Amino acid sequence: MKKLIVLMTALFAVPGYADSYLSPPDLPPLATVSMALNNTPTVRAATANLGVEAANRDRLRAGGYETSLRLNSQQRHTLVPDNRYHEWDVSLERPLRLPNKSRIDNELGDQGVEQAHYMLGDALHESGRMLLASWFGWLREYYQTRQWQTQVDGLTEQLRIVQKRVKAGDAAKLDQLQAEAALSQAQAQLAEAGLRAAIARNELSSRYPAIVIPVNPILPQPEPVTDGLEVWQQRTMEHNHELAIAHSETQRYSLLLSRSEADRIPDPSVGLHYADERGGEEKVVGVSLTIPLPGGGRKASQQMAAASQLVALEREQGVRTKIRTETANSWLATQSAYSAWQASENASAATRKQADLMTRAYQLGESGLTDVLNARRMAQEADLNAINSRLAAAQARYRLLLDTHALWPIDADEDEVAKK
Repeated sequence: MKKLIVLMTALFAVPGYADSYLSPPDLPPLATVSMALNNTPTVRAATANLGVEAANRDRLRAGGYETSLRLNSQQRHTLVPDNRYHEWDVSLERPLRLPNKSRIDNELGDQGVEQAHYMLGDALHESGRMLLASWFGWLREYYQTRQWQTQVDGLTEQLRIVQKRVKAGDAAKLDQLQAEAALSQAQAQLAEAGLRAAIARNELSSRYPAIVIPVNPILPQPEPVTDGLEVWQQRTMEHNHELAIAHSETQRYSLLLSRSEADRIPDPSVGLHYADERGGEEKVVGVSLTIPLPGGGRKASQQMAAASQLVALEREQGVRTKIRTETANSWLATQSAYSAWQASENASAATRKQADLMTRAYQLGESGLTDVLNARRMAQEADLNAINSRLAAAQARYRLLLDTHALWPIDADEDEVAKK
């Protein structure tokens, strides 16, 4: 079993770059993240499952064989001479588990605990993904609300300018109605954005009470992912809990196959018995040995275990392919999101500059209000798109870092396994 543990530890070992996790200012602190993740229902369930597997390990080590006590009492009647005797006997019998079976059972118990550790890590990983998604979902709604507030403030100022020109006779009453309508529409959008932000904040705080939601969160600054796809795929393969679970499942079926092969030789049962016969005139002490005769069921069980091992091997290969594909998709999404953010920032700056120029031209009487409102609407759309692109680029990179266990501390399970 020690060789198996060493192999598993080497296969899924944490490299040096993951020893110190990142602590970006635009994400919650590591201490609160760790507390939040460990308090999720899925992680608590996975932690409780460790106790289940530990008990199962003790059960396998102890074995399912128990000592049987048998008591018999009888009356003997002889015809010649005509006598009656009270007789009784007692016996103790216990099956003996063969040494190789005991060794395999011990390895199965250890392997179950090991797999439970990987399942705990997988629960932490999935909870981390959900936390990251909830955090950025709230950031997205928060900054969209701020952007709509900026739009309302700008349209309020625009309405003030129009009202001033209407009083001076430089603009028609229709311009004021247009400005009021644009402001009302923006105020409605602000109210909807505020509701979405409140819902996102409530979901985040309800699911992760340990996370302190800041009043003024830091707007993330996207960073490019410079390493190539193969590097990220290798890192992900080294740290993926789903793959560790699949590999551990393959090992379990391999042990079950060995156990079924060992069961082809039945376990003997030994016993001691003592009898008191003919009313105490005869004392009998004996030893018994029982050896079951194997039937076809044992061979069928072995064949079933061999087939199950093949199924586990194919599933593990399927998980490997899935992880490589998902990592490639995440890497491509990260690259695309960063490029999209840069383009959206340029578009936002250009449309905002255009809106400012149109506003200044209206003040000078060189353009109509319709042109100003259209320019402001286009600038608002570009600004919202820039916010979404910025957050999408940052989230995609953090997701890639999380999947390689370089972002948040979700490696406690591997550390525990390595100590065994």
